[in-house]
Amino acid sequence: MRLDEINILQGNAFVVSDRQGDINPAANVPDGLFYRDMRHLSRWQLRLNGHQMEALSADNLEYDEVVFFLIEPTGTIYRNPSLSVTRRRAVATGMQERITVHNFGNTPVAFELTMIFDADFADIFDVKDQMSKTGHLYRHRRDGGITLGYSRADFCRETHIDAPGAFVTEESLTFRHELPPGQEWATDIQIRVGVEVNVALERHPHCPDMPCSIREWLDESPILDTDWDDLLHIYHRSLLDLAALRFYPFAGDKASLPAAGLPWFMAVFGRDSLLVSYQMLPFHPELARTTLRALAERQAIHEDDHRDAEPGKILHELRNGELAHFGERPQSPYFGAADTTPLFLIVLDEYERWTGDTQTVHDLQPAARAALRWLETYGDLDHDGYIEYQTRNPRSGLVNQCWKDSWNSVVHPDGSLAKLPRATCEIQGYAYDARRRTARLAREIWHDPDLAERLERDAEELYRRFNADFWLPDLGYYALALDGDKKPVTTLTSNIGHLLWSGIVPPERVDALAALLCGPRMFTGWGVRTLADEQPAYNPLEYHNGTVWPHDTAIAAAGLARYGHRDEANQLAMGLLQAGHHLRHRLPEALAGYPRESTLVPVLYPTACSPQAWAAGAPMMLLRMMLGIDPEPDTLAVRPHLPEDLRRLALHGVRFRGARVEALAGTAAHDLDRLKPIPGARELQ
Repeated sequence: MRLDEINILQGNAFVVSDRQGDINPAANVPDGLFYRDMRHLSRWQLRLNGHQMEALSADNLEYDEVVFFLIEPTGTIYRNPSLSVTRRRAVATGMQERITVHNFGNTPVAFELTMIFDADFADIFDVKDQMSKTGHLYRHRRDGGITLGYSRADFCRETHIDAPGAFVTEESLTFRHELPPGQEWATDIQIRVGVEVNVALERHPHCPDMPCSIREWLDESPILDTDWDDLLHIYHRSLLDLAALRFYPFAGDKASLPAAGLPWFMAVFGRDSLLVSYQMLPFHPELARTTLRALAERQAIHEDDHRDAEPGKILHELRNGELAHFGERPQSPYFGAADTTPLFLIVLDEYERWTGDTQTVHDLQPAARAALRWLETYGDLDHDGYIEYQTRNPRSGLVNQCWKDSWNSVVHPDGSLAKLPRATCEIQGYAYDARRRTARLAREIWHDPDLAERLERDAEELYRRFNADFWLPDLGYYALALDGDKKPVTTLTSNIGHLLWSGIVPPERVDALAALLCGPRMFTGWGVRTLADEQPAYNPLEYHNGTVWPHDTAIAAAGLARYGHRDEANQLAMGLLQAGHHLRHRLPEALAGYPRESTLVPVLYPTACSPQAWAAGAPMMLLRMMLGIDPEPDTLAVRPHLPEDLRRLALHGVRFRGARVEALAGTAAHDLDRLKPIPGARELQ
């Protein structure tokens, strides 16, 4: 996110502009109005009497609305303008802009207001890779408006601009008016999008069984009570961002899922949606329900090399743009992730633990069993008990199919690439956890003790072999991966935090991992580096080889807490939350991996998504960790352990098995005279 960038989003649409409200054409920059992975406006520039406006201020009113206050430049500091302009913009299925001109002078002023527009209909992959179009661009003027369109075979996208009273050319809208002193003039411009010729789409409401408006979403959220003001703002910002990122990826569906992040990843990513759903279970469990059901309905049922699909596999990414439509990119959907399938099983179990919704677990039993078969067959390429990955699509498939899915993320300490196929350590941890959790579901809900016993045996065998093959006794940590020759990749990475989260680490090894995660090689003061410094492969600005990802740090903190290392977990949590103070209380996708003592403030990764879903969910995971909230069969256990600087922390109205419960710590436990107690939670010492 650039410092001068303003963005708004809702559902399947988002707008990125500068602080004047203008959308300016530029290569490799995702500015514009986007809908379902395609850009419907690539230029949208306001000019007053032929001049670009100057911004006095610009800020979001809500996630889907922004207001810009502009003035006409005078060319000198000694003369103030008499005309000012307000642009108020909202996005839904398309965009609405209300422009108001104010005359604060003493004489009438004649003005000309012009909006210059264009639509390149670039696929999001076109923008990233600077590709040219192969279809046909067209435009049709009409009274008070114009339609911009793009067609290629059976694929069509249109942008309908309606500006009553404007003089319309094929590239601009112009209004001419004389404004009396002390008066204002306003006009509304509507931009509607379409996916077939001459048909504009209607706005899509949120699913009836989910909170619709932002007020409903916030009202349904637990109330945070704390003495740390920054934490209150971070919590509120995260709730707003996660509400904004709900969208409708599947045509005809009424259920919204969390998109991964703006601007590059406003799409379904199975891994992201599942992890966000996990993070949000105490707050909005309906996200997990819709995510699990939607992913199960699109679970792969046959082999497809182009899409890396195999029976039982959970999808990685779904796009709706031109390149996916014509098969030029495999994301229609694409299944190139080796971790989404075990994560699906983990979230299914965790969802039932929080909600008691056994019906969903029964309904998804076929999908869960198919996912287990994938773990045991296609996921284990050489039948050695580990999940390995290697794309079936060498032309456009992902080389790395773990969460660190950039091309160079699985490297030896010297930076050389590990040989394929690769078995990364954290995926083995997920597979272990998935088997243990699914064994519980099989025994308690599906009433299949034979499956439960087999899964428990398989989990124990994986535990034994993993801790023999991946542990590096001379270095005191786990290998990042086993390469194609089954040789350990000895790079020290944040993946060890995921192993703690999964529970695959023996207790006697936890101290060594905790010291690394909280030591200067890995902990920057703001969060955990994806790759530890002092290794040749380390770069604080490399996407997965030295940056800090909030969700990654939160997972490490949760893993440390799982093993009783609460002080170390709080150290990571406080560093990450303190970063939010400097970032307008929004945690971005990633931060640069510079040490805190060198920069004093957190440094943004240059192309980080903001907002980004699992970064917004990271504070929720940290709140759960600090309060020690854990669902048990008949109650919500609360085992608080607060950082030294945090004296009071409480969540009122935590969602647990259809009830609202309280989680209290510190002095909050003595403040119930002003808060309505909700029975059902207990504090464990």
